[in-house]
Amino acid sequence: MRQSKLNRILLTVGMLAALAGVFAVNAGAMHIAEGYLPVNWCLLWGAVCIPFVVAGFFSIKKRIDQAPRAKILLAMCGAFAFVLSALKIPSFSGSCSHPTGVGLGAILFGPLTMTVLGLIVLLFQALLLAHGGITTLGANTFSMAVAGPILSWAVYKLLRKVNAPASVAVFAAAALGDLFTYVVTSLQLGIVNGGTVKFLTIFAVTQVPLAIAEGLLTVVIFNVLEKYSRAQLQELRVL
Repeated sequence: MRQSKLNRILLTVGMLAALAGVFAVNAGAMHIAEGYLPVNWCLLWGAVCIPFVVAGFFSIKKRIDQAPRAKILLAMCGAFAFVLSALKIPSFSGSCSHPTGVGLGAILFGPLTMTVLGLIVLLFQALLLAHGGITTLGANTFSMAVAGPILSWAVYKLLRKVNAPASVAVFAAAALGDLFTYVVTSLQLGIVNGGTVKFLTIFAVTQVPLAIAEGLLTVVIFNVLEKYSRAQLQELRVL
């Protein structure tokens, strides 16, 4: 009964959050907007992402086979990333800062799963919300859906291994994964435009407080899941 109630709550919240994100967010730019990378770099980053995306599909299948009841959690992680990453704050001309929302999914399902969900999120935002970023989809996917989740997962695993409290591990994983996304973004922009430190400095003004807020929100959601969906988290070997 408790699990059925939780599933209904998560589904309702996910749908309402996604709907709210669609109507509340003004059209804006991706963190790497159209035209900020040469074509050859756009193709290169797209090619780099392909192995991660392929591995991600196998990871999703493995996770679902391992914990069939966790499908609703997987959908919630996708909705969480979609809503948070759609809340954009203008940065330098043609770009923006935003939470990523990928830390929660990386903790629950692993980083490869979030590669697929992150790609879907970016495609939805580019096409449905008119945020652009089609030509830079590969670069944006690598920074937000590959690099960020990998660091979030590694931080969570490391802190739990040294017996850090779950809330501390979740906060650090979500916040640092968010920040690392923009470290990689700054490197991607700096390589072709010069001035990686300049991009890091500009993004830091808005991204540091956003990362802290995302970390705190992720802890709140994780605590709710730990209380009402502990069995699924144990099946996923999160606890």
